[in-house]
Amino acid sequence: MVAQIPTTIAPEIIYPDCDGQPMSDNTKQFRWIVTVKENLELLFAQDPNVFIAGDLLWYPIEGDNKTRLAPDAMVVFGRSKGDRGSYQQWKEGGIPPQVVFEILSPGNRMGEMNRKLRFYEQYGVEEYYIYDPDRIDFTGWIRSGERFEAINDLTNWTSPILGIEFQIQPDTLVIYHPDGRPFLGFVELDLRRQQAEQELAQANRSTEAANERAEVATQRAEAATQQAEAATQRAEMLAAKLRELGIDDV
Repeated sequence: MVAQIPTTIAPEIIYPDCDGQPMSDNTKQFRWIVTVKENLELLFAQDPNVFIAGDLLWYPIEGDNKTRLAPDAMVVFGRSKGDRGSYQQWKEGGIPPQVVFEILSPGNRMGEMNRKLRFYEQYGVEEYYIYDPDRIDFTGWIRSGERFEAINDLTNWTSPILGIEFQIQPDTLVIYHPDGRPFLGFVELDLRRQQAEQELAQANRSTEAANERAEVATQRAEAATQQAEAATQRAEMLAAKLRELGIDDV
């Protein structure tokens, strides 16, 4: 009898969807994260192969569920839109996020930010931006070969990949879409939508009123024309009658 060699089954590796860390520490940080992420969604809304995510765990190495980070916002070109519990790179064609954003809060530590910088550098991010809304401090790095290089002058900087422009102002950072529209929060966007709808409705009302006035003017002109034609006919009839009577038309 041949002895059966027991088969060893490797335990399944679980890649948790949550790291137990909060998305943000305060309302200002949360507002900036949402504004950046949602405006990036708007920017690439018509491109089905650009995946945008906020606070989503990214696992770059298959079989390693400890090496991971959750960028505040990330952009991945070449991957389809859709829901994910985490971004497992080996299931995404091996494509890493190309652009990553981090929004700082007072609770962020230098060691933590250095660790994130090295992680993004090591695992293939092309552009990395950090914004501190409390200090109005904006920094960025861009890939050069295998390493990151700090962007020395971010004044009116345009992202080579995204095409968006960053302008550092005395009291805030302003980000512009490629067409010049600023990144706005949901409330601001909706208020502008309402204003645009009101202006369009007013323009439509003005157009309708102008059309009505034009129609009235046309009707009056037609009535005047008819009256003139009727007067001409009466004059012609009178002239004909006078000729019948042998009276010359004066």
